[in-house]
Amino acid sequence: MLYIVSTPIGNLEDITLRAIRILKEVDYIAAEDTRHTKILLNKYEIEGTLLSYHSYSSHNKLEKIIDILKEGKDVALVSDAGTPGISDPAYRLIQRAIEEDIQISPIPGASALLAALVISGKPMNQFLYLGFIPVKKGRQTLLKSLTEEKRSIVIFESPHRILRTLNDLLEHFGDREIAICRELTKIYEEALRIKISEAIEHFTKKKPKGEFVLVV
Repeated sequence: MLYIVSTPIGNLEDITLRAIRILKEVDYIAAEDTRHTKILLNKYEIEGTLLSYHSYSSHNKLEKIIDILKEGKDVALVSDAGTPGISDPAYRLIQRAIEEDIQISPIPGASALLAALVISGKPMNQFLYLGFIPVKKGRQTLLKSLTEEKRSIVIFESPHRILRTLNDLLEHFGDREIAICRELTKIYEEALRIKISEAIEHFTKKKPKGEFVLVV
């Protein structure tokens, strides 16, 4: 069985009892960053055998995990934070497992996407998730195509690109109200619900820190 295990996005208490049990029971834990995952495992006294699996992993590393699964062993796949497959390479492993007719089971839990959406004050019945938008090629084309979008749009962004993205949103969408969620579940958690121009002014004066989720 390949378990897709959601882990905390910040606060280490945001993990389910089932996730803890699965991580204790599996033969291997495939982690995006083994050092990062070890912090979580130590907190819950989980002595799992760790494998490294991230966006730079070779095809051979992926096939090694598939071979382990085909031997009848259980593997739990975790990302650095949140639900695997959301803006990380988990889908490659999941696709190969499906091709090999290996059983896959999701262990639901924390998600920065949903956490931001539910506190944004924006409509949640329909939404469009973009993840991290392109840095160069296709960026302006994508934003231009969304100017008439009626659904809430969710975007992930890093602190060193947040101002550029806000300026691009202002250019393409006009001065709409936006929800900006930062450091969700952590000590310095912040949620701003302001105009895009006000957000630009805010982060021009105050250096952006932490990971961001934008809801437009």
